[in-house]
Amino acid sequence: MSELSVNHLLGIKYLKEEDIQLIFETADQFKEVINRPIKKVPSLRDITIANLFFENSTRTKLSFELAEKRLSADVINFSASQSSVKKGETLIDTVNNILSMKVDMVVMRHPNPGAGVFLSKNVSASIINAGDGAHEHPTQALLDSYSIREKLGDVAGKNVVIVGDILHSRVALSNIFALKLQGANVKVCGPKTLLPTYIESLGVKIETDLQKALEWCDVANMLRVQNERMDISYFPSTREYAQQYGVTKTLLDSLDKEIVIMHPGPINRGVEITSDVADSKQSIILNQVENGVAVRMAVIYLLASKIKQ
Repeated sequence: MSELSVNHLLGIKYLKEEDIQLIFETADQFKEVINRPIKKVPSLRDITIANLFFENSTRTKLSFELAEKRLSADVINFSASQSSVKKGETLIDTVNNILSMKVDMVVMRHPNPGAGVFLSKNVSASIINAGDGAHEHPTQALLDSYSIREKLGDVAGKNVVIVGDILHSRVALSNIFALKLQGANVKVCGPKTLLPTYIESLGVKIETDLQKALEWCDVANMLRVQNERMDISYFPSTREYAQQYGVTKTLLDSLDKEIVIMHPGPINRGVEITSDVADSKQSIILNQVENGVAVRMAVIYLLASKIKQ
């Protein structure tokens, strides 16, 4: 397979395993490019990409923008806080106004689940979902799997535990879809109040004891507690959460094996992981950031090649 089976990247659940492998093989080539002295390729000189962020973002927005510029695309950035959306303009009108400037691709983060799917049915551009509410964040899951593959050689057969706020996390859902598609064994771990009732129907197991979860896994993906999405209190205190579900160096050292620690960021140091864990040799958090650019270059390049046809 030399091209993606989809015209948009709306969620991992729309991809096949071959799509993921194609993205990874393409990312391998781009990773080599971004480690050269001249980090740019002229692949997308005739493509214009609009980054539409209706929610705050630092790493994802920078990563996408860097990926686009490394591919020599023309880039326009749109921030909802400084736009006509504040005056009541609809999403479709906003995007159509941008597309009338001859934009080929839209990278969008939006607080509403399904916003990317809605947009893909109503506009002609190729859409990449950079996070829609608590629904999906496909490029984060891809770069997470790519980082596991790079560190451990393969994703298939590996034991991966996702720890923390599963209920509000688009990263968790996309990761579950991606890992299962590639043949990994997945568990989730966290307070029962932060585990969705449907979670086992996705083929994952629940473990509420962090020590047991870490003894089982090869990889622990630590999620941030998303206080901004919480309208009620889901656990007594941050201190109590950290005591029960935070990973410390002492806890890591008590295991009879070395496990890989991941985090999609931003890290709340001292809550989900301590600083000495975040900065340890078992952590691949900075590798995830570097791989994010290569993976996003791959996704953009593969979708753009379908536009050109």
